[in-house]
Amino acid sequence: MTTERYGRKLTAILSADVKGYSRLMGEDEEATIRTLTAYREVIANLIQKHRGRVVDSPGDNVLAEFTSVVDAVRCAVEIQE
Repeated sequence: MTTERYGRKLTAILSADVKGYSRLMGEDEEATIRTLTAYREVIANLIQKHRGRVVDSPGDNVLAEFTSVVDAVRCAVEIQE
């Protein structure tokens, strides 16, 4: 019996959003957008540092993919810190 390899790609997905985003926007929209913009840059740099790539970032969400689960988890931990 032979084993054939099928060209499949394993991907780890990281999805993060802002806790209390709607409340924050209601309290101070301008400050929330400024803070979100600054944090997005930091998060995008962390994703890149851990060999991932941002796939999409709608609203208060960031969606990233990694070829390594370990890299995705390390990135998520660093984002939380």
